[in-house]
Amino acid sequence: MTKVALRPYALLPRQYDERKVLATTIDPRGRALWLICPDARFPRRWAGRDVPAPVGLPFDALVVIDDGGRVRERTLHEVAVNPKAFDALPGGGFVLSGTMGPDAPSGQIFGPDGRSRRRFPLGTGLTHLVADHRTGFWTGYDDEGAYSGDRVSTDGLVRWDDRGNLTGVVRPPAPHHRVAGVSAVNVSPSAVHAVYWPGVPLVETGPGGTLRVRTLPVSDPSGLAIDADRLLLLGGTERGTGTAARTHAVHHLRLTADKAVLVGREELVFPNGDLVGRHARPVCRGPNVFLHTRRTLRQWWVLTSPRLFTRCGSGDVRHPPAHPVAPGAL
Repeated sequence: MTKVALRPYALLPRQYDERKVLATTIDPRGRALWLICPDARFPRRWAGRDVPAPVGLPFDALVVIDDGGRVRERTLHEVAVNPKAFDALPGGGFVLSGTMGPDAPSGQIFGPDGRSRRRFPLGTGLTHLVADHRTGFWTGYDDEGAYSGDRVSTDGLVRWDDRGNLTGVVRPPAPHHRVAGVSAVNVSPSAVHAVYWPGVPLVETGPGGTLRVRTLPVSDPSGLAIDADRLLLLGGTERGTGTAARTHAVHHLRLTADKAVLVGREELVFPNGDLVGRHARPVCRGPNVFLHTRRTLRQWWVLTSPRLFTRCGSGDVRHPPAHPVAPGAL
């Protein structure tokens, strides 16, 4: 099987203490963000690293922003949750998600000045928090949230504005309407794509709220990238093969009107050729899948979906894989 290599994308500068990073992401502008607790404790160890937590709540957090090699800092004042995920909002603020229950204010919105604007419940079983390019952010949930009875989490994929108001949900139509969770979400300037389970539909929603549903031959992928009619799925299991899920599997597919057709398989490796094993949940934006390993939140890598064929006259012309975009160029 052929191999495809990750490429380095962003690296937390060494003057910052990697052990104190609470969360990290790639925002809609392609900037790498790290949320740091200057006064952290380390109550447990997981996946080969010490897991930090604030000594007490509230606390002031430091946001380190890498914008194409230009590093800036922002301070978030009076953080009232123990953050597990965050993102930068289109208007210059930030949204944070903690680990509290459905009736507790597990979400927190900060304005461009770094001051808290609102606390609100973000639901149960949150696995995805991804800001969009226009007005707000999206959250996706696992089966714990779908079956919790919590009204926020039941539909699997929820849209919010930049003030923390719930503005809509995305639930596939029948026969895929019995949602048990969302395994992968991709937020681009023009559309949002999500893979639900069971049933393995790929659901696309555009700015007008219209839905398009396609069936997939791969179930439970951890990430997806999309470029025109080309789809890349990271991880998952090919349906009907009886094989176990492989985190390092890369599936290339071609989109049709109502489904996706598998056209190729590769193995995901690091630049040195080592297979990519267990990794954190990726951040997926357009043709790019950004990921880091579970052992460190310092290094971000990128996998870019290649446009394998371009229609030219009556034939298909093969092109080499596209190079990943430079940090900050999205």
